[in-house]
Amino acid sequence: MDSRFPLSKVRNIGFIAHIDAGKTTVTERVLFYTGRTYRVGEVHDGTAVMDWMDQERERGITITAAATTADWGDHRINIIDTPGHVDFTAEVERSLRVLDGGVVVFDAVAGVQPQSETVWRQADRYGVPRICFINKMDRLGANFSGATDMITDRLKAHLAIVQLPIGSESAFRGIVDLIEAKAYEFDDSEGGDHEVEIPADMATDVEQYRDEMIERIAETDDVLTLKFLEGESISIEELRVALRAATINNKLVPVVAGTALHNKGIQRLLDTVVAYLPSPEDIPPVAGLLPGKDQSVERAPSDSEPFCALAFKVMSDPFVGRLVYLRIYSGSPEAGTIVLNSTKGDRDRLGRLVQMHAQHREEVPKAYAGDIIAVVGLKNTMTGDTLCAASDPIVLETIRFPNPVISVAIEPKTRAEQDKLGIALRKLGEEDPTFLVRQDDETGQTVISGMGELHLEVLVERMRREHSIDARVGKPQVAYRETITTSAKAEGRFVRQTGGRGQFGDVYLEVEPLGRGGGFEFVNKIVGGVIPKEYIKPVEQGVIEALETGVAAGYPLVDLRVTLYDGSFHPVDSSEMAFKIAGSMGVKEAIRKASPRILEPVMVLEVVTPGEFLGDILGDINGRRGRILNIEGHADTQVVRVNVPLGEIFGYATTVRSLTQGRATHTMEFDHYAEVPSSVAAEIMGRGKVAAVR
Repeated sequence: MDSRFPLSKVRNIGFIAHIDAGKTTVTERVLFYTGRTYRVGEVHDGTAVMDWMDQERERGITITAAATTADWGDHRINIIDTPGHVDFTAEVERSLRVLDGGVVVFDAVAGVQPQSETVWRQADRYGVPRICFINKMDRLGANFSGATDMITDRLKAHLAIVQLPIGSESAFRGIVDLIEAKAYEFDDSEGGDHEVEIPADMATDVEQYRDEMIERIAETDDVLTLKFLEGESISIEELRVALRAATINNKLVPVVAGTALHNKGIQRLLDTVVAYLPSPEDIPPVAGLLPGKDQSVERAPSDSEPFCALAFKVMSDPFVGRLVYLRIYSGSPEAGTIVLNSTKGDRDRLGRLVQMHAQHREEVPKAYAGDIIAVVGLKNTMTGDTLCAASDPIVLETIRFPNPVISVAIEPKTRAEQDKLGIALRKLGEEDPTFLVRQDDETGQTVISGMGELHLEVLVERMRREHSIDARVGKPQVAYRETITTSAKAEGRFVRQTGGRGQFGDVYLEVEPLGRGGGFEFVNKIVGGVIPKEYIKPVEQGVIEALETGVAAGYPLVDLRVTLYDGSFHPVDSSEMAFKIAGSMGVKEAIRKASPRILEPVMVLEVVTPGEFLGDILGDINGRRGRILNIEGHADTQVVRVNVPLGEIFGYATTVRSLTQGRATHTMEFDHYAEVPSSVAAEIMGRGKVAAVR
């Protein structure tokens, strides 16, 4: 790491996309052309630098987000290559939280796919400026305009197409730069390009696309709007400045094209990243709160500001132990600095500072504002924690992760491995916030929960390889939820007399349903001191604990509001524990009266199949309680998008292979929770929460 790079010359970017769109292949070319590596790694050969885990190389997919740093000209680019599989969406979530820009990679044949939509929504949520790279332009069926139309229609994106491909499929040989109005053909050997005449058969398209691009850019700038309306020419430099501002403000998304596998368009992509994506100076100062207060504070991206950083990833390294990845927003910490973990209120020590290149580490004495680094020696810092200077505390917004949707019971094969299993599960839970471990009180089993079958399969395999634990795993179980459908009131009254001081707690609670996804709200409407203030919090705690186990089938309750509106207390016998128990009893009774229902996770399933198998696919989906969203035809293939309950889709990979002679592919991601039909609910209640261990 080098201080010679001014902050304005730094780019923190991530490659995000659907699985198999080519993110890692693009990243490997970026590393090669920036001189970070001396040979091109290939995903299909298992030699990709960024896919460093054994399982990534064996499966040919990215499982964990990998960070690296490369220099392009006089710019430094900090890169995070993220997974495309929905089961590992937490890696995308935490990466986008700390990145300043994103490169969204699309397959020129498939266009927008399910996970493309997911990562786009995640980028929207964090306000991350992005550019689109239409990859695989040399594939059979590649359609640049079809892909950009899908991005506009499905993602509601305002595109600024700054490159047009010359040819497609096997004839793809170059691009037209619409900003400069110049054509370039690729050099097969070097991966660069050279200027040529704009092909005559493209002249009309180039003029039309360029006029449209200029109009879209001009609309984002008042001065250029006036020039455009008055018919004045707009210079190339004016277009670039305005497009950069529009990209940073999320008004436009530049679009470029290429094919990473054959080294075409990558250097142009790097130029686009440097030209239009923001530096840390271009984004607003990071905002946070003073610890324990509602007072807002900011930290400007500067080495001279007080130190402030967000921990966004924890990883266990077999050689150095626990690594914590930080995005430094301000300050310039040195190795050995004592810092405040303002999220927990503890002090911690920055041991060694290391610059990561996938799994390789380069030790550095100092880090700077805008850097993405890893730290050895932080013992208590977890994902989402804020680290800052003790003299200038700040708490940044933490990272929110989706809830797990699938669970299995797990146990070691031998009693001697019981303790080792607990340690391994704890370490994996520290690394992955979407991997949860709990003890089931009714069965005594250890239950692990994750984002999908592949997610849990990978984690169990990691336990075997990294911790030498051969565990037995039960069949997958769906993470059902419960909710209520009507309002109801109930009293929770806890009275115990034991001869001495007794226990007395008395509360009146009302429960009301919230909209799907509404979560949980607790409202205190106590007036006049009928319940003293010190007992309100225990009531809320009792309610929250009670909601962890529903009354219909024992699943957690969601999407409801609980209002504490009345009660009474005893001046001697009342206690926090009594009111906590009363709150738990009262909310359970109210829920029984409020017509509880079971909710199930519903997935979006997309199947890409040859047209001849469409009828078989639709028939099978109907038998799984699927609801068809749309069917689109692409050449000789059909793309079917459906909503289907997760509980009906286990083992679907085998089914779809047998139905289509192995010619169809499918992807799936979580969409929403929906009420379970009564016939299915009865079956769920009879089945119990956790599958027996095989």
